[in-house]
Amino acid sequence: MNRFTLLAAVVACTTVAFAAPSLARADVVTTWNLNATNSLIGTAGQPPPVAVIHLAMVHGAVYDAVNAIDGGHEGYLLTSRVATPFDSKDAAAATAAYRMLVNLVPSQKPTLDPLYAASLAGIPDDTSKTRGIAVGEAAASAMLAARTADGRFGSFRFAVGADPGVWRPVLPAFVNDPNAWVKDLKPFLIRSASQFRTEGPLELTSRKYAKELNEVKSVGSATSTTRTDDQTLAAKYWNEQPAGTWSRIFRTLAASHNLSTVDASRFFAELYMTAADAFVSVWDSKAAYTFWRPITAIREADTDGNPATEADPNWLPLIPTPPYPDEPSGHTGFSGSVVATLQDFFCTDDISWTDTNLAGLSRSFTHASDAIEEIIGARVWSGIHFRTADEHGAKIGKQVAKYRERHYFKPVRHDDED
Repeated sequence: MNRFTLLAAVVACTTVAFAAPSLARADVVTTWNLNATNSLIGTAGQPPPVAVIHLAMVHGAVYDAVNAIDGGHEGYLLTSRVATPFDSKDAAAATAAYRMLVNLVPSQKPTLDPLYAASLAGIPDDTSKTRGIAVGEAAASAMLAARTADGRFGSFRFAVGADPGVWRPVLPAFVNDPNAWVKDLKPFLIRSASQFRTEGPLELTSRKYAKELNEVKSVGSATSTTRTDDQTLAAKYWNEQPAGTWSRIFRTLAASHNLSTVDASRFFAELYMTAADAFVSVWDSKAAYTFWRPITAIREADTDGNPATEADPNWLPLIPTPPYPDEPSGHTGFSGSVVATLQDFFCTDDISWTDTNLAGLSRSFTHASDAIEEIIGARVWSGIHFRTADEHGAKIGKQVAKYRERHYFKPVRHDDED
């Protein structure tokens, strides 16, 4: 990193992280994040990996549109200026988001049309607005072209086996993940899906494996007497669709830090594009190892060859088990990328928020790192993951975030600067 880049990064962090929070306002980027999550998660009901991939597309286009006008950072797809500094950033952002969503969920166009009209209605009808709309159209077109034939909605399904340690569909639905194609998705940022593949699950006959199985067997049971009330609350809170949970937290943080349209566009783009690649990496490892879930491992512990484990054929987890392999955890991969990105964006771990989910359950944090530590535990307390899978997922998320930090969204120096 050269002296200018380092100075620019420090200045950017200082401006964003320590700006005094003011009365929360709904900038156009945050407003369209709410519109997008309502459309993709609320109405379309997309599961976490799919919703995050599509939110990455939406906010990548929004970032390119706003940044093309601002010119303060490297573009993602719009690598050269297609705008002037006088074009409307709000018109560009709203148009990019709207065009992406109409393409991703065309059946929702009747709902999206008035939201787009409302965004444009607050912008004076002049050349700046017209040119801003054109920039937003260009950004959306570039993203749609880049994501054509990107591997979405392929036919791949996880391999199923009957041997000890091998994944198979389990209660309650006994289905194979219909979104297993995520492992074949063309990444947004990283070089390949296997770039950060984990070292794999523990050996079935190892002492550590027995320790982890007995841990989740005890604290993750539906009838556990060792899990605390707070652990139960955390497990249930984080069981909400995590793309919805984190999106709500992102909007809270954008408002509490009074992010400008420019900063908000980069904030959301970095978060979702990093998270999308974390999901791709996690699903690649899941496909590589196809390791069984705790519900199978505990019920069939008499087959694992480990004398320190004991089968319980009637064991059930607190939370129903998702329909894909254990190693590594998708939630902690996603959340690990989020925490590392928040720490990078705000240049501190001292990031505070309180959130109440749709079920009325609340959690508060004063450090971003506390959240990922809790989630690692929560998936064990839920009875759906071994601790190693959670730790490996969080590691993948951090690795993807660090890669993005080194290669994308860098501040740029213009020719007229000393």
